[in-house]
Amino acid sequence: MEGFVQSAEEALRRVRIRRYPGGNAADVDDSVVVEEPLEIRVNGRTLAVTMRTPGADRELAAGFLLADGILRSHDDVWDITRCADPANPLARNIIDVLVAPDRAPQPESGRQRYASSSCGLCGRGSIESVLHNAPPFDHAPPLRQSVLQSLPERLRAAQTVFQTTGGLHAAGIFDHDGTLLWAAEDVGRHNAVDKAVGQALLAGQWPVENAVLLVSGRAGFEIVQKAAAARVPAVCSVSAASSLAVDLARECGMFLAGFLRGSYMTVYAGAERLVPASTAP
Repeated sequence: MEGFVQSAEEALRRVRIRRYPGGNAADVDDSVVVEEPLEIRVNGRTLAVTMRTPGADRELAAGFLLADGILRSHDDVWDITRCADPANPLARNIIDVLVAPDRAPQPESGRQRYASSSCGLCGRGSIESVLHNAPPFDHAPPLRQSVLQSLPERLRAAQTVFQTTGGLHAAGIFDHDGTLLWAAEDVGRHNAVDKAVGQALLAGQWPVENAVLLVSGRAGFEIVQKAAAARVPAVCSVSAASSLAVDLARECGMFLAGFLRGSYMTVYAGAERLVPASTAP
């Protein structure tokens, strides 16, 4: 795997809990996932606040801005800094991305907003606006069913914090042969996608040709939108897809599959690209 930039230390906190194994109370220490706000600034101006699991904040901000159309390449990122104030520990939850003035959103654009860890950014643009920033894929390659079916297990092996807490979503970017290139965990599945995409962008290895994005939760509109903006033509999930996600995937010429579990999957868009296991070489 190319990179995984999130440590368990910053993503976990120990708390005292009471368990009831077999009906008997037992007080023990346990690990819980950390959830804190992250303020994303562009050239010193607040653009968004999202609830996230600390770690890979630079990558999260970069992936977020790529999906938002502010960043178009690695060269658009001049610098990414974390605010620091010894008198205010919460200042570490502020990331400022320095970009060229012509890439920064204007104050009158009304783009400042808030995102929860569960639903992502509400009120995002329509399918038409997504297509304006992310044109349809013209020549998406075929996908082997056997490779897709192997992806959940490969992503699960990289979910170190989930294995401790059971409380995080994950996203992984794979190549067409099923090699895991970038992976991330977060309390929000959309943040996990931004972190994985941001790793590729900041490593100077974006766009990733013929990649597949796998998410551990459902495939909603925003997940497909982020994949389209990142130029990832295939999205898979272990759960269901939403109606708007299906519509967007079809409009963009993407492959979209859900319920990727064992030998089973549901293909919502791009079924003609799938090479069944029985016919694959």
